[in-house]
Amino acid sequence: MNKKETADEKNLMNGVLRTMTILEVLARSGSTNLEKLSKETNLPKATLLRFLSSFISLGYVSRDDADCYSLTLRLFSIGSKALKHVDLIAKANPFASALCESLGETVHIGIEEDNKAVYVIKKESSYTLRMYSRVGKTIPLYCTAIGKILLADKNKQELKRYFNTVSLIPFTEKTLLTKEALIADLERIRELGYAIDDEEHEKNTICIASGIRDYSGKVIAGLSVSYPVFRIDRNEIENIAQKIMKTTSQISEILGYLP
Repeated sequence: MNKKETADEKNLMNGVLRTMTILEVLARSGSTNLEKLSKETNLPKATLLRFLSSFISLGYVSRDDADCYSLTLRLFSIGSKALKHVDLIAKANPFASALCESLGETVHIGIEEDNKAVYVIKKESSYTLRMYSRVGKTIPLYCTAIGKILLADKNKQELKRYFNTVSLIPFTEKTLLTKEALIADLERIRELGYAIDDEEHEKNTICIASGIRDYSGKVIAGLSVSYPVFRIDRNEIENIAQKIMKTTSQISEILGYLP
């Protein structure tokens, strides 16, 4: 490591430390002026003004007519999202385990993040041949069962933004590649209450998913069960879906959702 890299790392660390110091003092103070903030953080006023200006432009800090600074609710919003996911994982974990044991196949729970879904829970199949996946893995929304369940809960404007952002790239010959085909599939999902990925993301793999709702009724996660094509009786898909929906309903009720 050269001297420039060492200096850059040191400057970055100093910036992070100053950021956290300022935010923590603002959190304790509620509202404070530049003079008091400088004394409590031991930072020069000129340095504070640079940081505060950035925080204001990013929406994390506000300044009132008396030139007092305070935190906005943006940090609370970020923190509440993290807490929601922690609560989801804790509450859903035993239900995912029970469903995995009952069906004998791999169970995933995924949440949306940056126009993709990310696995937050995985319960492994009892069979020797298993799915390659892991907690933290991201998957597309448009060609996976969990992803389509999340998309099906979006309104027209949200879907429009999604389609304007994402390219529909084929993963298999069964991947839906037009907006019209996907929207028609989402309509069926809303009617049925569950989504199917019929070898659309991975060849020889079928996934069935249903949504987990929070107290407001919003779908905050999808729960799926994955089958190799040779291990699923297609005539049983409806029965399997009913078991999945029963599980997601139980989790949703614990999270405060009242149908």
